[in-house]
Amino acid sequence: MKAAYRPVGLLTGTVSGLVAGAAFRRSWKSLRHDEHTWSATDRDRSWREIWLAAAAQGAVYAVVKATVDRAGARAVHRVTGTWPG
Repeated sequence: MKAAYRPVGLLTGTVSGLVAGAAFRRSWKSLRHDEHTWSATDRDRSWREIWLAAAAQGAVYAVVKATVDRAGARAVHRVTGTWPG
């Protein structure tokens, strides 16, 4: 079953990355009123600001990836009757 789920996992991984990136950019824009997220190489930002931005981006990515992965597993379970993993 793991081999059958692999294409679904690859697809959901790609989708979750795209969705997480868009969600983070949108939330960053609304919270910080800034078009661009802070980069680790941004000279005008402190370590604390860079770490906070990275932590926020990681949290958004983790939540979106877990949500998409779980939805993909549930869809496979509905179709095949077997839980992947």
